Amino acid sequence: MPRPDLSGAGRFLRLAALVAGLAAGRAAAWSDHALLTWDALDALPELGRAAVVAEPLEAYLADQAPALQGLLGEEEAWSRAHLAGYAPRPADLAFRADGDPATLRQRFLAALRVNPGSRLGLWVRALPGAAGAGRPAVPLPEVTALREDGDLRGTVYLALAPGERVTALEVLATAADEPDRGLDLGLWEDSGTDFGRRSGFGRQPFGNPALEFSSQAPFHMGFYHESWLVYAVAGWLRRTYPEHRIHLYRALSAQALRSGHAYWGWRFAGWALHYLQDLTQPYHARAAPGVGTARQLEIGALDALGVHGPLAAALTLVSNRHLALENYQLHRLRAAVATGREDDALRAALRDASGDRGAPGYDDDAPRARVSREAALAADAVDAAVARCLPHRLVSDPAVTFDDARDPVDLWALSGQAPPPAQRALADEVAGRLRALGRESRSLVRSLPVPGR
Repeated sequence: MPRPDLSGAGRFLRLAALVAGLAAGRAAAWSDHALLTWDALDALPELGRAAVVAEPLEAYLADQAPALQGLLGEEEAWSRAHLAGYAPRPADLAFRADGDPATLRQRFLAALRVNPGSRLGLWVRALPGAAGAGRPAVPLPEVTALREDGDLRGTVYLALAPGERVTALEVLATAADEPDRGLDLGLWEDSGTDFGRRSGFGRQPFGNPALEFSSQAPFHMGFYHESWLVYAVAGWLRRTYPEHRIHLYRALSAQALRSGHAYWGWRFAGWALHYLQDLTQPYHARAAPGVGTARQLEIGALDALGVHGPLAAALTLVSNRHLALENYQLHRLRAAVATGREDDALRAALRDASGDRGAPGYDDDAPRARVSREAALAADAVDAAVARCLPHRLVSDPAVTFDDARDPVDLWALSGQAPPPAQRALADEVAGRLRALGRESRSLVRSLPVPGR
């Protein structure tokens, strides 16, 4: 039996992932991880009571440099042994405790292989409508390394002084949003940055290297559950890094908590949570939700024959629905928090701990085997619910390119124009995904070695 020509499907998937990367760069999977995390961890009241002391990164590094040298070596060995497609860290980036104290921060960030311009100051995110407790506001350019960061519109960050006491929950929730503020920016060989050329990650596997925000996408998406045909033509889909980031930051969190540096223990935990939460988003777990493998092959074959319309239409719809889902989630969640509506379906789902007791505990296999798998299985249903509920022109017309950064719109408000069954279906699908986000976030936090627990 002759093997099918899969070259057209490979082109389809490469472009689908590129579009997904562009969408991810703008909306960054779920939007506003700080608000998501506040509600998700509300079921762990000890975090709201535990006070930690704000500590500059340099102080933590100076105290723990020898331990970090060993830990980061172990983490590199783990990633090489367990993660298919992992690009090894170059030897000259390995962290050494005996280097120049003046370059400690620079050497630590190089060993993590994150953007050296990451801000990493002392601050907490203010809840919408909450008082600032007399703390001064931080200018947003001091929070984000992105030149344009529309996700921060309307948000307020409050400065912390070294030694100031703050709750573990405030640190965790604030930190859960940090990976979208530039940690993973420009890290590829073709990113046009010196540190990208030195990083060892190679060329960007998908997304557009010419666009600043797009370079983050392969660190926040995990296409682990495509069909064998997909991997046969698009093996580069395996070159994604959320598992690496989760394992690395969770290990750093555990080390900091054990060594008495609770502030950085919870901040690293927030970073780990971010990538785990991203994997609960269906458009970050499937390259093309709503487009089955057979249809991918058909579209790819037509494109190879010169019939380009079906490919262009499919890619536009995947991108539009990805962005529309996050727009709906963001506006609905922010409105509910600002008005104190804890009974909103999305907030209630995040806080729902009724399934925690019977859920499996967190382990190293969870991001791939459970979290992203559930999201991949839900992808087609979520895609269909978006198409039924949100404005047809924005999610089902391939002649329209939806870009909420260019043309701000509140799809939560506009969803009220849909028939009630369509509204309920979308709310149910999104609530299901956020219920998983809450459950998995609590599972990871409970796995950490908290002193006195």
